Amino acid sequence: MAQLDWYLRGDLKPRHLHLLVALDDLRNIGKAAGKANVTQPAISKALADLERGLGVKLFERTARGVNPTVYGECLIRHARTMLDELEQTRDELRGLVTGTSGKVCVGALSSTVNTLLPQSLALLKSRSPGTNVLVRENTQEVLLPDLWNGKLDLLIGRLPATHAARGLEEKILFSQPVSIVAGRRHPLSHRKTVRWADLKHYSWMLPPMGTLLRDPVEKAFEEHGIPLPGNAVETISANVIAGYLQLSEAIAVMASDVAKYYAELRVVSILAVDFAMQVPPIGIIWNSERPLSPSAREMMRCLEEVASQIDVERAATGRKTRSTLKTVAAA
Repeated sequence: MAQLDWYLRGDLKPRHLHLLVALDDLRNIGKAAGKANVTQPAISKALADLERGLGVKLFERTARGVNPTVYGECLIRHARTMLDELEQTRDELRGLVTGTSGKVCVGALSSTVNTLLPQSLALLKSRSPGTNVLVRENTQEVLLPDLWNGKLDLLIGRLPATHAARGLEEKILFSQPVSIVAGRRHPLSHRKTVRWADLKHYSWMLPPMGTLLRDPVEKAFEEHGIPLPGNAVETISANVIAGYLQLSEAIAVMASDVAKYYAELRVVSILAVDFAMQVPPIGIIWNSERPLSPSAREMMRCLEEVASQIDVERAATGRKTRSTLKTVAAA
């Protein structure tokens, strides 16, 4: 154990970390040598020196390449973390030297891309013009592992219920209901009231299996005694939904803020159907085992401020709507 401690403290270098990651990615010494632009014997010698220094076998050699041992998997996992932190350090130092403020990588679920995120980015840029932001939009299945592995600083969207045990922290920003929408020329688009029984005659665009909205949507169908549509397109892309609804008589589910955005563009109509259901709130998720950079912390503050303003505006709109309904009822 003394040999292991001594080697990790004194002789483990960044080039060793890059070697481990390359071998894990490529699983072949020749390919790793090509990527590093060195000879294959050089890679083999570097790996042998590393294993000898640590006193453990990191890779099993096979006729088809190399596979990490349990010791290798442990070291590779931490090597990726250390390389990510070195890259973050480089970006922050470069920002200090050039007068910019670093970089933040944000993962976005579709529920945030039309309102919360654009407004937060505008606020961030007004405060720190030199901060570079990388935004990746995808599903939680893709973005959560990237957040855990350090490829993302923050993830914004509906909060999954199962991430707490994975060392991730969350902050709830606001609750966001969903709406049922259709194209502007849909037969139901101008009705003052739409019953659930009216919806079963049309095709649907549904959230895919495994997404955060799928279970609530299926429960809504079940509660209203309507079978899950067999004629359906599954997607979380708001742009795809909006485009398809203009070409068909399909019906879809959208986050209310996103639906309002497309309705104001006169792309979709929000159907007057009762669709009260419990859906996960919108929030921020980050890896508690990785310290947030100053840029990531500032991005988080901007998200919180914009979310607070959205909540205030939504509450005011709700009060106005309720007042209008009371007036209509009294008349």
